[in-house]
Amino acid sequence: MGTSLQGRHALVTGGGTGIGAAAAIKLAEAGATVSLVGRRMEPLEKVAQRISGNAIQCDVTDADQIARAFDAAHSANGAIELLIVNAGIADSAPFRKLTRESWDRIMAVNLTAAFECAQAAIGDLLASENGRLVFVASVAGLRGVPYAPHYAASKHGLLGLMRSLAAEFAKTSLTVNAVCPGYVDTPMTDQSVARVVEKTGRGEEETRTLIANQNASGRLVSPEAVATMILTLCLPKSRDVNGAAITIDGGLSA
Repeated sequence: MGTSLQGRHALVTGGGTGIGAAAAIKLAEAGATVSLVGRRMEPLEKVAQRISGNAIQCDVTDADQIARAFDAAHSANGAIELLIVNAGIADSAPFRKLTRESWDRIMAVNLTAAFECAQAAIGDLLASENGRLVFVASVAGLRGVPYAPHYAASKHGLLGLMRSLAAEFAKTSLTVNAVCPGYVDTPMTDQSVARVVEKTGRGEEETRTLIANQNASGRLVSPEAVATMILTLCLPKSRDVNGAAITIDGGLSA
Protein backbone atom coordinates (compact mmCIF):
# COMPACT_ATOMS: atom_id res chain seq x y z
CA MET A 1 0.00 0.00 0.00
CA GLY A 2 1.31 3.45 -0.91
CA THR A 3 0.20 4.99 2.38
CA SER A 4 1.41 2.26 4.73
CA LEU A 5 4.76 1.47 6.31
CA GLN A 6 3.53 -1.79 7.79
CA GLY A 7 6.40 -4.14 8.48
CA ARG A 8 9.10 -1.55 7.74
CA HIS A 9 11.91 -0.77 10.17
CA ALA A 10 12.69 2.92 10.71
CA LEU A 11 15.63 4.26 12.70
CA VAL A 12 15.46 7.84 14.00
CA THR A 13 18.48 9.60 15.49
CA GLY A 14 17.80 12.21 18.13
CA GLY A 15 14.44 10.55 18.58
CA GLY A 16 13.71 11.53 22.16
CA THR A 17 12.45 15.07 21.69
CA GLY A 18 11.30 17.64 19.14
CA ILE A 19 11.24 16.72 15.47
CA GLY A 20 12.78 13.30 16.10
CA ALA A 21 10.11 12.28 18.59
CA ALA A 22 7.32 13.62 16.37
CA ALA A 23 8.72 11.76 13.36
CA ALA A 24 9.02 8.51 15.32
CA ILE A 25 5.37 8.77 16.36
CA LYS A 26 4.18 9.51 12.81
CA LEU A 27 6.17 6.60 11.37
CA ALA A 28 4.84 4.25 14.04
CA GLU A 29 1.27 5.37 13.38
CA ALA A 30 1.82 4.44 9.72
CA GLY A 31 2.83 0.94 10.77
CA ALA A 32 6.61 1.12 10.99
CA THR A 33 8.64 -0.49 13.75
CA VAL A 34 10.85 2.28 15.11
CA SER A 35 14.29 2.25 16.71
CA LEU A 36 15.16 5.44 18.59
CA VAL A 37 18.80 6.42 18.94
CA GLY A 38 20.18 9.22 21.10
CA ARG A 39 22.39 10.23 24.02
CA ARG A 40 19.75 10.56 26.73
CA MET A 41 17.85 7.42 27.57
CA GLU A 42 15.02 8.93 29.61
CA PRO A 43 13.31 10.85 26.75
CA LEU A 44 14.08 8.03 24.30
CA GLU A 45 12.40 5.49 26.56
CA LYS A 46 9.31 7.68 26.99
CA VAL A 47 8.80 7.86 23.25
CA ALA A 48 9.68 4.19 22.81
CA GLN A 49 7.05 3.17 25.35
CA ARG A 50 4.43 5.26 23.59
CA ILE A 51 5.06 3.63 20.19
CA SER A 52 6.24 0.18 21.29
CA GLY A 53 9.65 0.91 19.82
CA ASN A 54 13.09 0.38 21.24
CA ALA A 55 15.51 2.94 22.67
CA ILE A 56 19.25 2.67 22.05
CA GLN A 57 21.78 4.92 23.72
CA CYS A 58 24.36 6.36 21.36
CA ASP A 59 26.58 9.41 21.06
CA VAL A 60 26.46 10.04 17.32
CA THR A 61 29.84 11.76 17.40
CA ASP A 62 31.41 8.38 18.18
CA ALA A 63 31.64 6.12 15.11
CA ASP A 64 32.03 2.97 17.22
CA GLN A 65 28.87 3.77 19.17
CA ILE A 66 26.99 4.35 15.91
CA ALA A 67 28.11 0.97 14.60
CA ARG A 68 27.01 -0.77 17.81
CA ALA A 69 23.68 1.07 17.94
CA PHE A 70 22.80 0.31 14.32
CA ASP A 71 23.81 -3.34 14.77
CA ALA A 72 21.58 -3.52 17.86
CA ALA A 73 18.66 -1.99 15.96
CA HIS A 74 19.17 -4.42 13.08
CA SER A 75 19.31 -7.38 15.47
CA ALA A 76 16.14 -6.28 17.24
CA ASN A 77 13.98 -5.24 14.29
CA GLY A 78 15.62 -6.41 11.07
CA ALA A 79 17.10 -4.42 8.23
CA ILE A 80 16.95 -0.63 8.48
CA GLU A 81 14.77 0.44 5.55
CA LEU A 82 14.02 4.00 6.65
CA LEU A 83 16.70 6.20 8.20
CA ILE A 84 15.86 9.61 9.63
CA VAL A 85 19.05 11.51 10.47
CA ASN A 86 17.71 14.10 12.87
CA ALA A 87 20.27 14.48 15.67
CA GLY A 88 21.63 18.01 15.67
CA ILE A 89 22.66 20.94 17.81
CA ALA A 90 22.67 24.71 17.42
CA ASP A 91 24.83 27.51 18.75
CA SER A 92 25.44 31.18 18.05
CA ALA A 93 28.28 33.64 18.40
CA PRO A 94 29.68 36.67 16.55
CA PHE A 95 32.17 35.44 13.98
CA ARG A 96 35.11 37.17 15.66
CA LYS A 97 34.34 35.35 18.90
CA LEU A 98 33.59 31.97 17.34
CA THR A 99 36.01 29.36 18.68
CA ARG A 100 37.46 26.40 16.86
CA GLU A 101 36.00 24.21 19.61
CA SER A 102 32.48 25.45 18.85
CA TRP A 103 33.04 25.01 15.12
CA ASP A 104 34.27 21.43 15.55
CA ARG A 105 31.43 20.51 17.91
CA ILE A 106 28.73 21.72 15.51
CA MET A 107 30.35 19.97 12.55
CA ALA A 108 30.80 16.74 14.50
CA VAL A 109 27.12 16.46 15.41
CA ASN A 110 25.39 18.06 12.43
CA LEU A 111 27.53 16.86 9.54
CA THR A 112 30.13 14.20 10.36
CA ALA A 113 27.65 12.18 12.40
CA ALA A 114 25.18 12.35 9.51
CA PHE A 115 27.83 10.89 7.23
CA GLU A 116 28.61 8.13 9.74
CA CYS A 117 24.94 7.24 10.26
CA ALA A 118 24.21 7.13 6.52
CA GLN A 119 27.24 4.95 5.91
CA ALA A 120 26.30 2.60 8.76
CA ALA A 121 22.87 1.95 7.21
CA ILE A 122 23.61 2.18 3.50
CA GLY A 123 23.80 -1.58 2.96
CA ASP A 124 20.35 -2.12 4.47
CA LEU A 125 18.88 0.90 2.69
CA LEU A 126 20.07 -0.25 -0.74
CA ALA A 127 18.82 -3.79 -0.14
CA SER A 128 15.28 -2.54 0.50
CA GLU A 129 12.69 -2.29 -2.26
CA ASN A 130 11.82 1.19 -0.95
CA GLY A 131 14.81 2.45 1.01
CA ARG A 132 14.45 5.97 2.37
CA LEU A 133 17.07 8.32 3.82
CA VAL A 134 15.83 11.64 5.15
CA PHE A 135 18.13 14.27 6.64
CA VAL A 136 16.71 16.92 8.94
CA ALA A 137 18.48 20.05 7.73
CA SER A 138 17.33 23.66 8.10
CA VAL A 139 16.55 26.80 6.15
CA ALA A 140 20.00 27.76 7.44
CA GLY A 141 21.29 25.33 4.83
CA LEU A 142 19.80 27.52 2.10
CA ARG A 143 20.98 30.97 3.15
CA GLY A 144 23.42 32.76 5.40
CA VAL A 145 22.68 33.18 9.09
CA PRO A 146 24.24 36.07 11.03
CA TYR A 147 25.89 35.00 14.28
CA ALA A 148 25.66 31.31 13.39
CA PRO A 149 28.15 30.70 10.56
CA HIS A 150 29.17 27.30 11.91
CA TYR A 151 25.56 26.13 12.15
CA ALA A 152 24.72 27.41 8.66
CA ALA A 153 27.88 25.85 7.23
CA SER A 154 27.03 22.48 8.79
CA LYS A 155 23.53 22.54 7.29
CA HIS A 156 24.84 23.66 3.87
CA GLY A 157 27.20 20.69 4.08
CA LEU A 158 24.35 18.38 5.01
CA LEU A 159 22.44 19.39 1.87
CA GLY A 160 25.56 18.80 -0.18
CA LEU A 161 25.82 15.30 1.28
CA MET A 162 22.14 14.66 0.62
CA ARG A 163 22.30 15.81 -3.01
CA SER A 164 25.45 13.80 -3.68
CA LEU A 165 23.94 10.59 -2.31
CA ALA A 166 20.70 11.21 -4.20
CA ALA A 167 22.68 11.53 -7.44
CA GLU A 168 24.88 8.52 -6.73
CA PHE A 169 21.95 6.21 -5.94
CA ALA A 170 19.39 7.68 -8.36
CA LYS A 171 19.08 4.44 -10.33
CA THR A 172 18.47 2.34 -7.23
CA SER A 173 15.37 1.92 -5.08
CA LEU A 174 16.80 4.30 -2.45
CA THR A 175 15.72 7.94 -2.28
CA VAL A 176 17.65 10.57 -0.35
CA ASN A 177 15.99 13.84 0.65
CA ALA A 178 16.07 16.56 3.30
CA VAL A 179 13.55 18.66 5.15
CA CYS A 180 14.56 22.24 5.87
CA PRO A 181 12.47 23.69 8.70
CA GLY A 182 12.52 27.26 9.90
CA TYR A 183 12.32 27.85 13.63
CA VAL A 184 10.41 24.94 15.17
CA ASP A 185 8.68 24.75 18.54
CA THR A 186 11.24 22.40 20.07
CA PRO A 187 13.68 22.30 22.99
CA MET A 188 16.40 23.45 20.57
CA THR A 189 14.50 26.70 20.00
CA ASP A 190 13.99 27.01 23.76
CA GLN A 191 17.77 26.86 24.10
CA SER A 192 18.16 29.53 21.42
CA VAL A 193 15.73 31.77 23.30
CA ALA A 194 17.69 31.24 26.52
CA ARG A 195 20.99 32.14 24.82
CA VAL A 196 19.55 35.36 23.39
CA VAL A 197 18.02 36.31 26.74
CA GLU A 198 21.34 35.72 28.48
CA LYS A 199 23.41 37.67 25.95
CA THR A 200 21.04 40.59 25.29
CA GLY A 201 18.99 40.99 28.45
CA ARG A 202 15.74 40.89 26.46
CA GLY A 203 12.69 39.28 28.02
CA GLU A 204 11.89 35.66 27.19
CA GLU A 205 8.49 36.44 25.62
CA GLU A 206 9.93 39.24 23.49
CA THR A 207 12.78 37.01 22.35
CA ARG A 208 10.45 34.13 21.46
CA THR A 209 8.31 36.53 19.42
CA LEU A 210 11.37 37.86 17.59
CA ILE A 211 12.47 34.32 16.74
CA ALA A 212 8.96 33.25 15.66
CA ASN A 213 8.84 36.27 13.36
CA GLN A 214 11.81 34.85 11.45
CA ASN A 215 9.19 32.50 9.99
CA ALA A 216 6.89 34.19 7.46
CA SER A 217 3.86 33.02 9.41
CA GLY A 218 5.03 34.79 12.56
CA ARG A 219 4.73 31.57 14.51
CA LEU A 220 6.99 28.66 15.29
CA VAL A 221 6.67 25.64 13.03
CA SER A 222 4.98 22.63 14.63
CA PRO A 223 7.19 19.53 15.01
CA GLU A 224 4.22 17.53 13.72
CA ALA A 225 4.28 19.50 10.44
CA VAL A 226 7.90 18.51 9.89
CA ALA A 227 7.14 14.93 10.92
CA THR A 228 4.29 14.74 8.41
CA MET A 229 6.65 15.70 5.59
CA ILE A 230 9.20 13.13 6.77
CA LEU A 231 6.47 10.49 6.76
CA THR A 232 5.41 11.50 3.25
CA LEU A 233 8.98 11.15 1.97
CA CYS A 234 9.16 7.67 3.51
CA LEU A 235 6.06 6.32 1.79
CA PRO A 236 6.52 3.90 -1.14
CA LYS A 237 4.49 6.25 -3.37
CA SER A 238 7.14 8.97 -2.88
CA ARG A 239 9.73 7.00 -4.84
CA ASP A 240 10.09 9.74 -7.47
CA VAL A 241 11.01 12.43 -4.93
CA ASN A 242 14.80 12.34 -4.75
CA GLY A 243 17.43 14.96 -3.99
CA ALA A 244 14.84 17.42 -2.68
CA ALA A 245 15.43 20.02 0.04
CA ILE A 246 11.90 20.76 1.21
CA THR A 247 11.40 24.00 3.15
CA ILE A 248 8.94 24.13 6.02
CA ASP A 249 9.08 27.70 7.25
CA GLY A 250 5.70 29.32 6.64
CA GLY A 251 6.70 30.67 3.23
CA LEU A 252 9.78 32.77 3.95
CA SER A 253 11.82 30.92 1.34
CA ALA A 254 9.12 31.29 -1.33
